[in-house]
Amino acid sequence: MSEPYAIVIGLEVHVQLLTASKLFCGCSTKFGAPPNTQTCPICTGMPGTLPVMNRRAFELALQAAVALDCQIAPFTKWDRKQYYYPDLPKGYQISQYDLPFSHGGHLTISDAKGRFEAKQVGIIRVHLEEDAGKSVHDEQAGEADSRIDLNRAGTPLLEIVSQPDMRSPAEAKAYLDELKLLLVYLGVSDCNMQEGSLRVDANVNLHIAGAGGEKIATPIVEVKNMNSFRAVERALAYEADRQFEVWRETGRKLGDVPKQTRGWDDAADITRGQRHKEESSDYRYFPDPDLVPVTVSAKQVEEVRAALGELPAALRRRLETTYGITPYDSDVLVNQGQELVTYYVELAEASGDGKMAANWVQQDVLRTLNEQGASIGAFPIRPPQLAELLQKVRAGEVDTTRGREVFAAMLASGRSAAEAMRALGIEQVDESQLVELCRQLVAANPKLVADVKAGKLQAAGAFIGQAKKLNANVNPNRVREICLELIAKG
Repeated sequence: MSEPYAIVIGLEVHVQLLTASKLFCGCSTKFGAPPNTQTCPICTGMPGTLPVMNRRAFELALQAAVALDCQIAPFTKWDRKQYYYPDLPKGYQISQYDLPFSHGGHLTISDAKGRFEAKQVGIIRVHLEEDAGKSVHDEQAGEADSRIDLNRAGTPLLEIVSQPDMRSPAEAKAYLDELKLLLVYLGVSDCNMQEGSLRVDANVNLHIAGAGGEKIATPIVEVKNMNSFRAVERALAYEADRQFEVWRETGRKLGDVPKQTRGWDDAADITRGQRHKEESSDYRYFPDPDLVPVTVSAKQVEEVRAALGELPAALRRRLETTYGITPYDSDVLVNQGQELVTYYVELAEASGDGKMAANWVQQDVLRTLNEQGASIGAFPIRPPQLAELLQKVRAGEVDTTRGREVFAAMLASGRSAAEAMRALGIEQVDESQLVELCRQLVAANPKLVADVKAGKLQAAGAFIGQAKKLNANVNPNRVREICLELIAKG
C-alpha cells in the first residue's frame, strides 16, 4: 500500500576540504589535537587581523563543482553572515551569499537493488565557507559544564545544496553515498562523519493530495544532528510520518508557521523541536571588506575538467560493459575505492573471467581484508597469483569449495596455487576414473536412481557426498552430471 503523501527532500551537505591549513589563516586542520591548540589571532577573530584565502581550498572546491557539472561563476566574492554562536568567535561567518562561485549542477543517483529508477538530483549551489568551533557539553553530578574548542574555527567547508528532488529516504541515502564517493575519488575530502568531515542537514516536507485534487504542502522542517547516512534515512522516514500526523491534527500548510529546525535523537528514534529557522534576511549578509573577489577563467575550468579523470559513474559503466558484471557488482567494487578497482581489473584481465573475478573479490578478498583490517595494497595474494587459481577452477582442476581451501593455503603460506594444491593433496581425477566411480554409485543406490527418474533431481546430490568420501578430489558438479547421464541412459 502506497503512502497517502509524497515526501519532498532537499539536502545541505557540508564537507571539510583536505587542506593542511584553514581557509583564511595558516593554522592546522589536523583532527584530534588538544582543544584550542590550532588557533591564531585570525581564526579567533582578534581585532586588526586580516584573512587571506587558502588557494588550495578554492582549487579543491572548483574540482568538486566541475565534477558536479555546475556552472562556474567568472567572478565571486565573500560575504559576512552575521549570527551569534558561543563557538563563533568573530560573531560572523565568512561565506558566500548572492554570488557563489558555482550553481546549477546535478548528480545522477541509482539503486542497484531496484528500489527506485535512476534520476538526476539538481544542485542549487556549491560554495565555500569557514566552519565554526565546537561546544562541548558535559554533565556530571547534576551540574552542566560547557566548554569551547576553537580548533575547527576557520576550517574550510564546501557547502553543497541540492534541489528538493528526492522523494524517499532511500533516494536521499543514495544521493549521499554517491556524493561521498565522488568527493573521495577526487581527493576533495575524506568525508569522515565521525570526525566531522561530512555533515548533513535535511529539508523535508510533504505533498498531500487534497479532496479536490489540489496539492497541499506541509511546512518545511530542517532536520539536524544526524551522524550517519543510515540515521538520515531513519530520521526522514520518522519525520514524514510525524508531519502527516501533525497535518491531520492541525491542517497547517506551508506558510502558516515559520520554518522549524528539529534535531534527530538517534537513541529514541525521533526528531525533537529545537528552534524556528532564520531567513536569509536575518543573517544581515554584506560583502567582506577584507577579502578580494575571486575570478575564474573559462580556460581554468576546462583545465580542471580535463584533469578530473574517470569518475565513479563512468567507472561503473566501464566495468559492466567490459567485464560483463552486474550493476550491483560494479557498485560494490567501485564503492571500495580506486585501489580495489585496479586490483579487480588486473584479476579480470589475467583470469579471463570478469564475473568469476568479481565473485572472488567480493566473497573472499574483501572478507579477508575485513577480518584482518588490512588494505588491498597490503593483500599478499596479488592478481596474477589469484588468477592462476581462478583458471584452475574454470578448467575443472579443482572445484570451488576446495578452491577456497587452496586460497586459504596461499594466504597462509605465500605459495602459488599449484604449490598449495600439491601441499593439500589436490589433484585432478582422470575422466575415465570418474565415470567408473559414478557407475558404481548408480549401481549401489537403486532408491536414489528411482527418485531421480521420478523427477526428484535434487536426490542426485547424495551421489556427490558418497563420491567425496571415496575420493576427495572429485569435481562435485561433474559427478552430478555424469550420474544424471548414466541414469538417463539406463
